[in-house]
Amino acid sequence: MGGAEGEVKHEELVIVGAGICGLATALALHRKGIRSIVLERSESLRSSGVAIGILPNGWRALHQLNVASILRQTASPILGIKDIWLHKNKQQDMPFIGEARCLKRSDLIDTLYNALPPDTVKFGHQIISVKLDPQTNYPMVQLEDGSFIAAKVLIGCDGAKSTVADFLELKPTKLFDLCAIRGLTNYPNGHPFAHEFVRMRRDNVSVGRTPIDSKLVYWYVAHPRMQADNIASVDTELIRQYTTNLVHGFPKEIVEMVRNGDLDALCSTRIRYRAPWDLLLGNFRKGTVTVAGDAMHVMGPFLGQGGSAGLEDSIVLARSLARTMSTTPTDPTIVIEALDRYVKERRMRIVQLSTQTYLTGLLITESTSLLVKFACIVLMFILFRNAIGQTKYDCGTL
Repeated sequence: MGGAEGEVKHEELVIVGAGICGLATALALHRKGIRSIVLERSESLRSSGVAIGILPNGWRALHQLNVASILRQTASPILGIKDIWLHKNKQQDMPFIGEARCLKRSDLIDTLYNALPPDTVKFGHQIISVKLDPQTNYPMVQLEDGSFIAAKVLIGCDGAKSTVADFLELKPTKLFDLCAIRGLTNYPNGHPFAHEFVRMRRDNVSVGRTPIDSKLVYWYVAHPRMQADNIASVDTELIRQYTTNLVHGFPKEIVEMVRNGDLDALCSTRIRYRAPWDLLLGNFRKGTVTVAGDAMHVMGPFLGQGGSAGLEDSIVLARSLARTMSTTPTDPTIVIEALDRYVKERRMRIVQLSTQTYLTGLLITESTSLLVKFACIVLMFILFRNAIGQTKYDCGTL
């Protein structure tokens, strides 16, 4: 843990959270010659979390981090998208433009971590609060053991329930009336599926499936929240039984995929998001403190952009800081200017992403009224006529 109660350690640049965005931000800073430490509450890397789709904009960021070539070896490309409406007997196929792959989350986490200098990540460091030092106005994080770390720059990459976001007084995240169950299924002799992302819908249940490689398949089942979800979410065997019931009536291959899923990989969660208007108006910087990744803009999984957007954050943030900082940041005015550039560059990008995701979520939520759904369709047509247009975004070079 951190140290004795009341003890204060001093660091230049501190990142909270060793998830995808936290590690990517540390690596981006390292590539620019800026040292950071990452505080992680767990005692080891949290490489669970099933899988994550990385779309062309995310691969551009991974290329800047110099890890894209390594990760390409771990996953096959996704060549197309297939939408199937089982209850309407309707199907739509679309080729995928640009690079897209579904990565095991552990492969992405391990690759980012292994590219960092040794001892960058400090495990077993649970932060419980952030405050400003009244003398220096620099942030101080309090650890669970009562000790403090004073930082000249603090970046919160600590997820949807972020302590750093609370310090910035960001509006609380909201919940869709939807749950998502995610899993992995291994086919020892190889799976029969094409390398495409398939979405199947039947009544109020949506199933997504995409291969990671020739033997491993990632899948999810999205459905309206029910009381039983609270019970199922804590027991993986119950999750599997519950999910098998949800996909009753889907093709046999889907039922078998769910039934044969890896119990250790199964997880069930409510879908959480930051409202687009909160992102438009929210204050993402206070002093030399800011946020990135889910701590900044957690969004529903409907566009598959959460991970890629966090990778974009890491590039833009490191580029902004490196433009005016040496390896030893000392002038808080310069740091504040850099963080303001980062926030300005990212704000409209994440507002666009979150708006498209929010409208998509409302459209597939059972409890949304017909009038609201009609308004969503109109707005989607006006604002997001190209459903995958967001993947063309380029966050630029480090």
